Amino acid sequence: MRMLEGKVAVVTGASSGIGRAVAERFLEEGAKVVVVGRTADKLETLKKEMDGGDALITHVADLSSDDQSRSVIEAAEQAFGGLDVLVNNAGVGYSYRDVRPGSMDTLVDTSVDDWDHVIGINLGAVVNCSRHAIPAMRRRGGGSIVNLSSILGLVGNPDAHAYTTAKGAIINLTRSLSTAHAKENIRANVVCPGYIDTPMVAAFTDYLNSEEYRFQWNPSGRTGKPAEIANGVLFLASNEGSYCNGSVLVIDGGALAAAP
Repeated sequence: MRMLEGKVAVVTGASSGIGRAVAERFLEEGAKVVVVGRTADKLETLKKEMDGGDALITHVADLSSDDQSRSVIEAAEQAFGGLDVLVNNAGVGYSYRDVRPGSMDTLVDTSVDDWDHVIGINLGAVVNCSRHAIPAMRRRGGGSIVNLSSILGLVGNPDAHAYTTAKGAIINLTRSLSTAHAKENIRANVVCPGYIDTPMVAAFTDYLNSEEYRFQWNPSGRTGKPAEIANGVLFLASNEGSYCNGSVLVIDGGALAAAP
């Protein structure tokens, strides 16, 4: 039997990268999936390329909005009858500098508007979606929340302070949710990816994988693949990870372990 047979999942930030890989993996394992993103065109392209049939629907939403986050959970219940798994993956990272210059700077160099904007996307989306997902999971008799943080939520960093603050907060929010809702058969866990070959870090990928540098920052000598993160998310989301609750799963090729 497939690992998510009969389950209904919402995957946010699914237009590309890790979110897309998670949605693809979930479909392979029998889930019905609602993929969520901010751009309709990207989601329509995704739907055509993934060919999930009736098991896949798209939903456009700005998850920094509580009302739009509620609409995502309602869409899952209306289309598939409930919600079993929420993967909070939506967020922005270093590549967002191209959209909002200054948004990935230090605290003192980040404007109040840029700070609030990044926190609203990276942390607010997790808060909003989880707030509405938990009652839906109660109606199903339980569920699994998997939040995507980052290894930069576990260590200090010289820049991207709004990003690292949000990612650190996601870890402790996950632990708090796991403590509050386990008695309702709702588990919450978090995955902390290292540098993964996605558009978010595309500007650095060649350098990170270069012969002169790749083993200096990572014992594995390379950036990760989105599918490698998706496999970890699948484990935590499924019954295979049934005794994981409040867990922090680092998937980084050993980068943190080797950090000075």
